Amino acid sequence: MSKAIQEKVLIVRNLTRQFGEGCEKCRSNPGTLERNYCPHCQTIYATREVSFDLYRGEILGIVGESGSGKSTLVRTLYFDQEATEGEAFLMDFEEGRENILKVSSQQKRYLRDYLLGMVYQNPFLGLKMKFSALSNVAEKLIAAGGRHVGTMTDRAHELLDVVTIEDYRRKDAPENFSGGMQQRVQIAKALSNNPPVLFLDEVTTGLDLSVQANVLDLIKEIQRNLGISMVIVSHDLGVIRMLADRTLVMLDGRVIEAGLTDQILEDPQHPYTQKLVQSLL
Repeated sequence: MSKAIQEKVLIVRNLTRQFGEGCEKCRSNPGTLERNYCPHCQTIYATREVSFDLYRGEILGIVGESGSGKSTLVRTLYFDQEATEGEAFLMDFEEGRENILKVSSQQKRYLRDYLLGMVYQNPFLGLKMKFSALSNVAEKLIAAGGRHVGTMTDRAHELLDVVTIEDYRRKDAPENFSGGMQQRVQIAKALSNNPPVLFLDEVTTGLDLSVQANVLDLIKEIQRNLGISMVIVSHDLGVIRMLADRTLVMLDGRVIEAGLTDQILEDPQHPYTQKLVQSLL
């Protein structure tokens, strides 16, 4: 790992998100679970004791099949869902001393508005589809306290330049855009306040291959030019191979393998990871 990404920006420890109360059997003996499901109390463990560090300027990939818990993980860290247990520390907030999973709702809004960005697989979750592209970017600026219309408009144009939305389309609503353009507007909106951490959840799923390539090139260029730390979730190891410095492999809510992406691709240890890698060949 290069010196440029030695500094930790996000520390996550033992993050668990469960749906259901849990019971003595599944709490004391996870071996009773059927994959991530308890047949005794019907609790689903979407994520189980997930821990990782994210370094300054790094792209961390999280790969796994549908239902592995990877999307739940980033949505919990972005406060779309509430963690059941665990800790997360953001170095740009209270010098990393506060567990951001336990702060007040007001502080969580501050974190979302200023220090975190999210790009969803479904653009309808991240954009107001009937507002213009400019208005969508301005919305996050307003949430973070922006009041000067001229300044916000300039910032929105600057970001839409970065994601190559043509000037004549910027007053159009995203409902009239292609899927790839909608994702690029989402990225511009997520970047509006220069967050130190950006989450991207399956951002290329459902896009044509040529459009996928353009979105992936854009993500890599943003990381290179702006030095933002990113967590990229995908079921596609090819996407992770192109983008990620390090990779976590998830299955049934747990991290089953972690390491440098090149190492995982060249010498996967877990049988599930071996299958993933073989599917690339």
